[in-house]
Amino acid sequence: MDALSDVLSTLRVGSVLSTRFEGRGDWALRFPAYKHVKFGGVLSGTSYLGLEGGEPVLLEEGDFYLLTDGRPFCSASDPSCAPEDGVAVVHGKRGEDGVTRHYCDGAGAPVSLASGRFTFENEVGDVLLRHLPPLIHLRAADIGSTALGHVLGLLRLESSGLHLGGEVARGSLASLALVHVLRAHLDTTPQPQGWLGALSDARVGKALSAMHAEPGRRWTVDSLASTAAMSRTAFANRFRDRVGVAPLSYLNQWRMTLARTALRDSDQPLADIAAKVGYLSDTAFSIAFKRSTGMSPGRFRVSAGR
Repeated sequence: MDALSDVLSTLRVGSVLSTRFEGRGDWALRFPAYKHVKFGGVLSGTSYLGLEGGEPVLLEEGDFYLLTDGRPFCSASDPSCAPEDGVAVVHGKRGEDGVTRHYCDGAGAPVSLASGRFTFENEVGDVLLRHLPPLIHLRAADIGSTALGHVLGLLRLESSGLHLGGEVARGSLASLALVHVLRAHLDTTPQPQGWLGALSDARVGKALSAMHAEPGRRWTVDSLASTAAMSRTAFANRFRDRVGVAPLSYLNQWRMTLARTALRDSDQPLADIAAKVGYLSDTAFSIAFKRSTGMSPGRFRVSAGR
C-alpha cells in the first residue's frame, strides 16, 4: 500500500455536511474559522473565494476547491461587495428542498455552488492536514473528464435536493472526492509542497512508501537512504526539506498515530500493538507512548472508552 492510501485508509471521517447555494445579484458571505476541511464546487456561473489575509480567487463553472487551514473566508459574486454573516444566510434562507437561495439586487449573474465540510475523528486527519496548502484550487480544464469530474457530477446531483438516502450518498461521494482531489492536486501541481509533494518525489516517496508498508521494521536512516538510492546525508537533508521533519521523527509520529488508532478502535493486546509499530517489548512501547501522548497506553485506551 502506498503512503497516501495508508493515511487515507486509516482516516476516519466523522461527518460530512453538504449544502447547495444559489445566488443572484451582488452578494458576499463571510464564514468564521472552522476545523478540518471545507470543500466546494461551482455548478454554474462564477464566484470569488478569498481566505482571510489573502487575495480573492476566481472560481468558474466546474472548478473545485479544498480549504484546509481553518482561516475565515469569504465567498462572493464580486470581492468588492460588503460581506454578510454567511452562516446566518445559509441557514436562514435554506428551503425545504435543502437549497439556500440568496437573491440580491445588483448586476451579479446567477451562480450555483455545492459545498460542505469534513471533520476527522482521529489524529490521522492532523497528519494529512498539516501537510496540505491552505487552498487547493482545481480548475475545470484540469479536471476534465477524469474520475474526479464524474464524482463531482454525482455530488452535484445529490446536492440538488432531498433524495432518499441522500445523506449517505453525499458522504460517500465526498469522501471519494477527497481522494481524487488530492490525486489531482499531485498531478496538476509541478512541485507540490509538504508531505503530498514528498510522495511524488522519486527518492523521498520511495522511503515514505517503505515506512508505511512496514512501520514495524527496524528502520535506520541508512536503510531508508538505501531504499531511496541516496547517500545518508543527502537523503536526510532532502527528506527534511520535503517533509519538514527528520526521517525517524516522521516514522515515530506515524507509529504513534497507528498505536493510538489501534488502542481506540480495537481490543488488540498491547504486545501485538507494540510489535506492529516496531517495539520489542511492552515496556519500551509504553515509555515511548507516554512520552508522545502524556499518558500510558492503558490509560489512553480507557479514556477512549474501550
